[in-house]
Amino acid sequence: MSYKQLDVKKTYLVTGAAGFIGYYLSQKLLDQGCRVIGIDNVNEYYDVKLKLERLNRLESHGNFTFIKGDISDKETITNLFKEYSPDIVVNLAAQAGVRYSIENPDAYIQSNIIGFYNILEACRHYPVDHLLYASSSSVYGANKKVPFEETDFVDQPVSLYASTKKSNELMAHTYSHLYKIPSTGLRFFTVYGPMGRPDMAYFGFTDKYFNGDEIKIFNNGDFDNDLYRDFTYVDDIVEGIELLLSNPFKDEGEVPHKVYNIGNSNPEKLMIFIGTLEKCLSNSLGKSIEFKKKFEPIMPGDVPATYASTALLEKAVGFKPKTSIEEGLQNFTDWYCEYYNKK
Repeated sequence: MSYKQLDVKKTYLVTGAAGFIGYYLSQKLLDQGCRVIGIDNVNEYYDVKLKLERLNRLESHGNFTFIKGDISDKETITNLFKEYSPDIVVNLAAQAGVRYSIENPDAYIQSNIIGFYNILEACRHYPVDHLLYASSSSVYGANKKVPFEETDFVDQPVSLYASTKKSNELMAHTYSHLYKIPSTGLRFFTVYGPMGRPDMAYFGFTDKYFNGDEIKIFNNGDFDNDLYRDFTYVDDIVEGIELLLSNPFKDEGEVPHKVYNIGNSNPEKLMIFIGTLEKCLSNSLGKSIEFKKKFEPIMPGDVPATYASTALLEKAVGFKPKTSIEEGLQNFTDWYCEYYNKK
């Protein structure tokens, strides 16, 4: 099967460009000579310095244009599409985090629902070749059948974050049906790596080690029935996105909308992941370290397992993530120790 190569002559709009995945994708597109328009509100959900560091690196490219703005502001989005006429849109801007959605639900409705609606409306009035948007493995809720497949029932989300992501899939399908917008949703499975999100567990555990604090592990201390997570390295995510950008789903008579899992398809027990993180941090520091651990009950909104079937993605673009947690976490701890001057 042949796939179209990335078209470097097109203009790519990346929302959430100062975010973790948005930064890496923008960098990859710019390295290949693409023109990238990035938008981000640079909010304070986590350390703004990290977001500004990512932006500084992107702005060293002549082909990068940054707009500080919020996708929930319809006028900002309309004017952006009017001025720059993007050919391909990658919507990665969203309020992330399962647990934070319990504390601050307004942020999720504003960004994930209203913001995404504004993107869809802009794609309707200023037609694009392809809209690719971020969904999440959270949509699978407490499904017990594994691996998760895109055809599984996903109408019982267990967090507001998951509800907004499922809503995005429904909205995109409707707009694709009504206005023939080629669109692709990607259900990300626990993305990690250097310059990642500090609110993610692996990053927070590392912070706590250097602060001399204990880490809280929300698995009831039940090692026989530990939580499983399908950890996916950021470079694998970006490679998958890149392959899909020029290859939207097309099937005569079908709605031009498709949803794919993108995960490592090799879930790890949480305690194995933590043990690997300790080992990698030991390597980075040149000495043996161990986290102080405190075991807590599973948090509301957490799910027992995430496990991606990636057969559909493989069939569509011949891609399957391949980075092991040993390699990925070593890259992360090496970066962390250098960035925060811990060596």
